[in-house]
Order: sequence, then C-alpha cells, then structure tokens
Amino acid sequence: MTGLSDLTEALVTIPSHDGEREAGDYIERWLTRETSADVTRDDAGNVIARAGEGAKPALALVGHHDVVPPAEAHLETDGSYAFERRGGRLYGRGTADMKGALAAAMLAFRDGADDATGEAVFASFVGEEVGGVGAQYAVEQGFAPEYAIVGEGSTNYSGPDVTDVAVAHRGRRDHRLTAHGVASHASEPEAGENAIYRASDAIEFLRTLETPTLEVADDTLSGSVVVTEIDGGTAMNVVPERCALTVDERTVPGEDARVERVAELDGLEWELAGEVPPMRCRDEAFATAVLETADAAQPATPALVTKPHATDAGWLARAGTECVICGPAEPGEAHTATESVSVAVLERCYETYRRALESWPSV
Repeated sequence: MTGLSDLTEALVTIPSHDGEREAGDYIERWLTRETSADVTRDDAGNVIARAGEGAKPALALVGHHDVVPPAEAHLETDGSYAFERRGGRLYGRGTADMKGALAAAMLAFRDGADDATGEAVFASFVGEEVGGVGAQYAVEQGFAPEYAIVGEGSTNYSGPDVTDVAVAHRGRRDHRLTAHGVASHASEPEAGENAIYRASDAIEFLRTLETPTLEVADDTLSGSVVVTEIDGGTAMNVVPERCALTVDERTVPGEDARVERVAELDGLEWELAGEVPPMRCRDEAFATAVLETADAAQPATPALVTKPHATDAGWLARAGTECVICGPAEPGEAHTATESVSVAVLERCYETYRRALESWPSV
C-alpha cells in the first residue's frame, strides 16, 4: 500500500526507547492532519483518537510507540536509528514490535473510521515494554472501549505466511522474596540462622507449586514459576542474615500459582513487584468476525490461536474490553538485533484493520 512503508520508516527512525515524547508528537500531529477525529494526548503520553465519539459499541485499534533499547546494528554513526528496506522486508528497531503495526493501524483508522457506525478509536500507548504503564494509566482514566484489536504479533503461529487472530495470552507476575536470618561467625553456624538456607527452603516450595493450564482455541496455555535471580551473603566467613530471590511467574486467564503462599515459611517475606494481566476474549462472535476479516485480507487461511507473551491487551481485558490480537510480528523477530517485518504482511494487517472499522459494528 502506498505510504505504509514510508510511515513505518518515519516512526522507526524516531528514537523511543528512553522517552517517547518525540514519537508521540509525530503520531499526534499526523492524526490531527490526516483525520477528522478528536485527537488527545494524556498526561502519560498516550495518543488517543476518536471518530463518532459516543456511538456504541466502540472498536479500538491499539498499539504502542515505545521500543526496547536498540542494538548496535540499529544505530547510525551519529546515534540516530537506522532503517533499511531489503528483500520485501523493513529492518530496524521497532519494525516488528511494533511501529510497523502502528503505521498500518494509523492508515486504517484514517481510511476506515468514518465508515464505522459505532465509535472508532485509535490508541498508541507509552511504556508497554516496561509493564504497560501507559495502558494502565489510560484504563485508570476511564479508557475502556467495548472491543479492541491489539496489533501485537500473531503472524506465522498456525503456519507459514499466515496472520492469525490470538484470542488469549499469558500474563506475568514479578515476585521479590526476601529470606531473613541471623548473622553469626561461620565457625559458629549454630549461633545464627542462615538466610540462604531459608531461601533454599523457599526454592523447594516453589518447585512443588502446581501451575495452572487453560484449554482455549484448540491450544493449551500453561503457567510457570521460575526463580531467575538470587543474591545473598556478605563474606566467606559470615552466616548470612539476608538472601533475596527474584521469581518470574507466567499466569493464565483466571488462574495463577499463588506464589504468595511462600510467605508462610519461617523468615520469608513476599512482595508482588509488578504484573501484566493475562487476556482471554470471551466474545466468540467478535473473535470470529475479526478472523473472517483477516481471512478476506490474505491468501492463507488464518486460525484462532493463543499467544505466550503478555501485552497491553491484558490491561484492557481487566477493564472489561473484549480483545483480540492481530499483527505482523513473527515469532523470533521482536527485540532482536536483526528485527524486521514483511511489507506484504503489513499490507494485509492494514487491510484487516481497515475492513474491520469499515464494517463496524457488524464485523
């Protein structure tokens, strides 16, 4: 599609790993210039545009304009972001995750929003890569469209060269555990209480936890609990009085492993340091309609699938929005030194988003 690669390039070349203001400025100006929608920028930096405001139900195209830090391959000699077109693909930090999808959604919103009978919404959030702080803020301020298509990756899940529709994904909880003991000289270990031993008891407890599973879309989402960091001790000859653990938990919609029960052990302190909720679309009619729209936009036959990664759809789903995920990123592309996205797949995502808006709310 004319202009899609150019808009992707414009977005990708704006640094947004350490502050998203410039990228947000660009998106806000573009929407104000190219659409008749009401465009706003909230205090967190999220850019939200609405057409047909107040009409029910509302369908939102959702993305984010922050990225993870660039690899050396993503930087020009002057420190700016590099971008390359080669072999039908676009290369650069954020091409797959997710400024390519953002460009497709911006153009689809411009071209399809005015034909929607219900309210059409475009939203680009900040801080998705650091736990969804932008989406959280928007939800707290009342952002809760009835339906949303989130442009995170769903390509090549059910097979090659197919862009699927994800109807569920796992969530994430970040736990901090602290084992407290009593320090003593290592020559008299009985005089103290070894915090590392207590941390070891916690690890054994965590390894016995039953993690939940969920059957959805002919797939199985499985939770997990993994100790990822340990820090304890001050010297070779000192019984440690403190040992800290970091625990990564992956959750499924409706269930978690109840890691907090570890605090029942002697000397253990538990803290939930952060989370991103899981997501499940429970409106089968909406999911099927988006799937049919995606089917009409490509030669392959897409499927309803699940996604292992947490996204901003989790925050929206917690607020009551029925979400699906449909986007161009393929497994293994996001956050890599060779990150890229297919132009053909971007075009099919544009078609999917535009057709969904044009036929809304009958989609």
